[in-house]
Amino acid sequence: MVDIERISLELETLPNYDSQIMLQSPEGVTDPFIGTGRTTEFHYEEKDFCVPTFDIPYTNAVIQDLGMFRTRVMRMKKKTCYTYHQDKTPRVHIPIITHENCFFIYEDRVIRCPANGKSYYVDTRKRHTFVNSWIHDRIHIVGCVTEPSQNQYQISIT
Repeated sequence: MVDIERISLELETLPNYDSQIMLQSPEGVTDPFIGTGRTTEFHYEEKDFCVPTFDIPYTNAVIQDLGMFRTRVMRMKKKTCYTYHQDKTPRVHIPIITHENCFFIYEDRVIRCPANGKSYYVDTRKRHTFVNSWIHDRIHIVGCVTEPSQNQYQISIT
């Protein structure tokens, strides 16, 4: 289990950001916004994003323990959704602030991930989107991962 309150306190120390800020960067990169957005928008491989960007010890330890790379905080604005898409690599989501009106549409199924201290492995190489139909922003920590070993994450969505 992940201590969401402890992570939330560490996230309060981050610079202001709109929708995403990187928690991991390539070696020698200090810009916390390199790596946000589509992978075609930067000239690094996803696995290059493995160096902690900020001094947030507990959060960095969780990221390392879960084998995450190109990890970022993603704020999804209220009343929005993403395009229906597929990613190059699977993701792990750690919900920090969410609501029952925030959900994945994953292979035509509705999946909810409550902010209950669990990490969610999501095989985002399959078609999916995310909907925030709540009246507040939703915040997740999201990182890329390779294929998981059995029982590495609390919940697997495949």
